[in-house]
Order: sequence, then structure tokens, then C-alpha cells
Amino acid sequence: MNFDFDTLIPRRGTGCIKYDRRADLDPFWVADMDFASAPVIIEALHRRVDHGVFGYAQAHDGLNEAILAYLRDRRRAGVPAEQLVHLGGLVPALSLAGRAFCKAGDALMTCTPVYPPFIGVHHDAHVSLITVDHVWRDGQWCFDWEAMENAVTAETRVFLLCNPQNPLGRVFSGAEITQLAKFCEAHDLVLVSDEIHCDLIFDEDRTPHFSALNLPESLAKRTITLLSPSKTWNIAGLGYAFAVIPDDTLRRKFTAARGHTLSEINALAYYAAESAYRDGEPWRLELIRYLQTNRDVLVDFIHSRCPGLTVAAGEATYLAWIDARDLGVENPAQFFEKKAGLFLSDGAYFGWPGWIRFNFGCSRTRMLEGLEKIARAIGS
Repeated sequence: MNFDFDTLIPRRGTGCIKYDRRADLDPFWVADMDFASAPVIIEALHRRVDHGVFGYAQAHDGLNEAILAYLRDRRRAGVPAEQLVHLGGLVPALSLAGRAFCKAGDALMTCTPVYPPFIGVHHDAHVSLITVDHVWRDGQWCFDWEAMENAVTAETRVFLLCNPQNPLGRVFSGAEITQLAKFCEAHDLVLVSDEIHCDLIFDEDRTPHFSALNLPESLAKRTITLLSPSKTWNIAGLGYAFAVIPDDTLRRKFTAARGHTLSEINALAYYAAESAYRDGEPWRLELIRYLQTNRDVLVDFIHSRCPGLTVAAGEATYLAWIDARDLGVENPAQFFEKKAGLFLSDGAYFGWPGWIRFNFGCSRTRMLEGLEKIARAIGS
């Protein structure tokens, strides 16, 4: 089956933040794609809309069955239904974890650069934040274990992991995730693993995803694994995610901390998620092939046409993490905004000033138009 990833779908004026937040700029920033979602998802939404009643909703049996089958077949994890916690989004879950497991004077820990909410949710819990930089070693981004041991404190309660890593595009190995889980065990930390990009890996034979769900039971009991179909099937605006929490005590604390602060999950989101997990695999596989070519074209373009910029080929996601420090400008994102009319993600928000993130989840034609603007702005 062939799916269309080349047709440009106008998005301005539709209320999407990507295009309408700064309508004067050409956007390659926030992590949503310009592709229409999978036809099976659109069809499932039409069927639900045709029902005509949109009252308060809960996860229906079909969704739970689809998720458990997905976890078994794709994540190699047999998960009982009672371990699922349905959520209206993944970012609220990060905040919820901080509030559930920390008290005043405690700390959250994560590694940078990382998706900006990771370095902001500690404010919700009124606790401290500890960050440790990832390091480039042997041709890939790695954890700096020594620096992490030096940084962790007796007051640290939670470690926030992003795997696959946004914005680095790194897929951490089973050995690395196991070592991280042992680090959390040694320091009595809850490991919160954001795995929202795990279905956007380019070569699953070479870099298979090792979920926190795949850890030995003794280590998995201190984990909260966060998953969602939103990034892969481009349905982030519907607001659905879920957590898998094996340990009863952790699960009770996590759910109790919700209080009345999280909104109801909308009726359409449940059916879109069910369709994605049940029937969305053919579309996902074609998407991966398209994005992989986009990635390869982008990396070649940056290396051949953009002096002062460097980029490593990511193993996952549709996000390129570009080192612009050699351009000699104070703020690369602002430079390209003024010189090229581009809206790019500023590395400072990820904890690393001097870098930019470029979203290549779009038609190849559109991606190349954005890259040409970058090249012209730096005089290439």
C-alpha cells in the first residue's frame, strides 16, 4: 500500500501552533508533522463522529485490548491491564510524577539537552532540578555516568529519561538502560521513562528499542513508562497518552497525585489511539522509510552546503539536532529568524544554547526549501 507524504496540506489558519503562533515565519520547530494521519485513524474518527454523542468518556475494551497487544508484540512486554493508567497527555504525566514522588526540598534529575518540559516540570512540584549533559563518545551520544554520580544528591527522588532521546535522536541500548536503572536503584530514584518516540526508529535491527518495561522485575518495579501514539501517527492534538506502572504502590501514589488537576480525556482520542495501535502499522512503516530518506538528505545538505553547522544522523525521531556554535552568532535561532524568516527551536530551551532543532517531519520539497533558506542565510 502506498501512502502520500509528498502532498502539501495547507495548515495556516487552522489554529495549529506550528503555523499560526508566528504566522510571519516559516516553521520547522514544534514536534508535529505536516502529514495527514493514517487513513485508518481518520476513518475511525469518522465512525465515532457519526455516532453523534460526545459525553464523558472512558477507555473502552477495544482500546485496552489494542494497547496490550501492542505492548506484547512491539515492546515485548506482557502487561496486565491493571498496570495501565490512561492520561490526557505525556507532559502532564512528567509533572504528575514530580508531584507524586517529591516534597519540598527534594530534586528531580535528568540529562540534557532534552525536551524543554523535562527542565521545567520541577517548578510544578516546587523542587530543585539537577541536570547532567550527555557526552559525545565513540561516535554517539552517551550518558556521563561519572558526572551523574557526582551530581545526584540524597534529596533526589526522580530521574526523567527520554528514550529515544529528543532532541539527540539517540536510541539507548539495553545495557545503557539497565545501567541507568541500577543507578536509580542505588540512589532510590523512581525512573520515569518517556518513550513517546519509540515507534520512530529508523533501523530497529541495528538500534532496537529497549523499553523500561523490558528491565528485570527487580528494576522495573521502580519505573513508570510513558507511551503515546501521538508523535508517530501525528495525532498529538487529540491529547492521549498512557503510563505503565508495574508496582502497586507507585501506581497508587501516581494516580492519587492527579487530584482534580487533569482534564478528562476526550472521546475521540480513545478511538484514534485504538486505531493507531490496531491498524496503523502499514502507514507507520512507510512513514519511517520516508523520514529516513529525509534525514539522510538533511544530513548531506548540512555537511555539504552549510559551513559552520554540523549534525549527526539521528537514530530516531523526525528532529535534527544541529550544532550552530561555529557560526559565531549569539543566538542561532534568532539569527535564522531574522536572516531567513525561519521558526526553529532554540537550543537554549533544551539546556544547550548555540544549537537549533529542525523538524523534518514534512514533505521533502518543503524540507529542502527550509534548508535552502538556511544555506542562503549563512552565505552558501
